[in-house]
This record gives sequence, C-alpha cells and structure tokens, in this order.
Amino acid sequence: MRLLDRGYGLARSLWLYYGQPGRARMTDRFYRPLVPRGGLCFDVGAHVGDRSRSWSRLGARVVAIQPQPDFARLLRWLFRTDPLVQVREQALAAVPGRMTLLISPRTPTVSTGARTFVAGTSRVPSFAWVRWNQTLEVPTTTLDALIAAHGRPDFVKIDVEGMEHEVLAGLSTPLPAVSFEFVPSVLASALASLDRLEALGSYRYNASLGESLVMEFGDWVDAGTMRHWLRGRDTAGSSGDVYARLARSTG
Repeated sequence: MRLLDRGYGLARSLWLYYGQPGRARMTDRFYRPLVPRGGLCFDVGAHVGDRSRSWSRLGARVVAIQPQPDFARLLRWLFRTDPLVQVREQALAAVPGRMTLLISPRTPTVSTGARTFVAGTSRVPSFAWVRWNQTLEVPTTTLDALIAAHGRPDFVKIDVEGMEHEVLAGLSTPLPAVSFEFVPSVLASALASLDRLEALGSYRYNASLGESLVMEFGDWVDAGTMRHWLRGRDTAGSSGDVYARLARSTG
C-alpha cells in the first residue's frame, strides 16, 4: 500500500506540473523578469522541477533543493543531461543539522517539517483528505551555506510548507529577489518571512495565487500593504506565493 501511495503521489505531481498544455511557456514568461540569463537561482523545495526547468530554459544556473528521496531521484534523472541544474538532496533550515519530515505519500507537495503546518491546515476543507502518515529524517543546510558553496543567487524560490521563515532565518544578507509560499490557514510563517526580509533590506512585494502564474498587484507594494493583504485572506482560500524584489539593503 505504501508503494502504491508513493506511486500515486509521484504521478499526481507530474500531471499537475507537466500535464497542462502551454504551461511551460506561461512559466517562462512569468519568471523572465526575475531570472536573468547567466544568473543563478535556488529552487528550495524543487519537487518535480518545473521551476528549475523553466529557469534553465531562461539560461540561468539552478541549484534544486529537494529532501524527499523519490523526488530527488526524479530530479537527478530529469536533469541528467542539463549542465545548468545541480540537485542537492537535503532540506534547508535556520541552522545545519537534521530534520524530521512529516510525509504525505499521496500528496507529497505538502510534506513538511512543521507540525504547526499540519495542525493548521487540517482545519480547512481543502486539506481534509490529506494524511501525513510517514516520517523521514533528512539533513539540513542553510541559505548562507548554499551561498558560500554556489555564489549569491539572483532569485530564490522557497516552498517548504510552513517552514519558509525558518529557511530565511538561515540567511544573513539581502538577495535581489525572493519568493515564499503563504497558506492562509497558517499565516505565521509568511508574516515572519516578511519580517525577516524587511530586517535584511527594503523590498517591494507582489503575490500570485495558486498556480495561476499571474501577479495580483499591478504595481509592486510595500511590506505594510502586503501584510494587510495576507491577513485579509480567507483561511479556507487559495494558497500562493509572495514575491519580493530588493529596493535597497539596510546595510
């Protein structure tokens, strides 16, 4: 049964991110303003690698971070002939060490290291059928360590199910562009992520709901406006991603 669940979860993820006609073009168009040709991107929570593949098509080098072994193997196979993409099978956190992941085999996109994420999302209808019924201990590193190893990225995507603020706690320098996931029923991580970015630099913000690949704001907004918008979301509403572009460093 566990093998069947894992197979179902993998197939479901591949269909969600690769099964829609025209999605690759939409993804490239959406990220082109954030991902410079010849630049460097970190895909934290790379999952099935659709973002990593897009950024590689745009001419950027990519470090794809994925702690779940099934998906790390898939990424290594998908990018086996792509010299621009490097896969690292580990998680990111505030400090190096180890982490216990709570795995949802049938819905692996919501596997997490945050028990608060499980508790919060379990209260909303869209997560009613999700079960986190496996655990896995994985190694962790930090954004600062990745930067030391690979260089300063032009763009970092963080999608780690309620641990986005923990990932940003492992960053000590402002970056040109960052995105992090928000889930309305567990907003604490997203709000803490905003606070962390503002402590590092002055950013302007936008947001995209679900997998729409469309920005919600015509003009990029300040942190206060983004914080107010997040707090106004329906707790049972769509998740999405906050995008941040550096205006100036606090240093």
